[in-house]
Amino acid sequence: MERALGFSPLGGRWSGFQKGLFSWAQKGNAMVALFGLAFVESIFFPLPPDALLVLLGLAAPRRALRYALMCLGGSITGGMVGYFLGLKFWQLGQPLVSAYVSSHTFEQIRQYFVSYDAWAIAIAGFTPIPYKVFTLSAGFFRIDFSTFVIASALSRGARFFLVGGLLFLFGPIAETFIRRYFNLLSLALLVLVVLGFLVLPFVLR
Repeated sequence: MERALGFSPLGGRWSGFQKGLFSWAQKGNAMVALFGLAFVESIFFPLPPDALLVLLGLAAPRRALRYALMCLGGSITGGMVGYFLGLKFWQLGQPLVSAYVSSHTFEQIRQYFVSYDAWAIAIAGFTPIPYKVFTLSAGFFRIDFSTFVIASALSRGARFFLVGGLLFLFGPIAETFIRRYFNLLSLALLVLVVLGFLVLPFVLR
């Protein structure tokens, strides 16, 4: 399932870690595990929290929205730390960025920020480029912090609550649906977010 969702880090050498984390999370530590995993994933860790969110949501569908909220809290908090590292300690952040993307992709990210400012973060939640690369780069390029936090909350919240909402409403039945249509639904959410950004200035007039 995880491979179908695009969570490639869960394959191979991560499978044992995944099982251990899931087992620990089921022993009353689900919220801590989700928050911690989402936190470190936003800074440097390769394992995305979505997979643990799915596994826990399947085990307890009524708690899926709370799990999604905890993922969002950890992700935003970690994103703010990543932003600070990029802003003040780029000598630590730069090797982390280089470990995930090439210099060409980093230049592409710079162009995103030049064109869209912090709203490029809204795109980051639905691209193959790891979110952590955007958080560190946002600090390095001195993107407006408040806009960065809002854009992170919107994009990451849409991603986590998409999964959590489906699990809450449909339980185990949602597993097949998520596996088949996650990428399509993510793209649709991205379009809605971008359209919202375009319409917002007219609404606020």
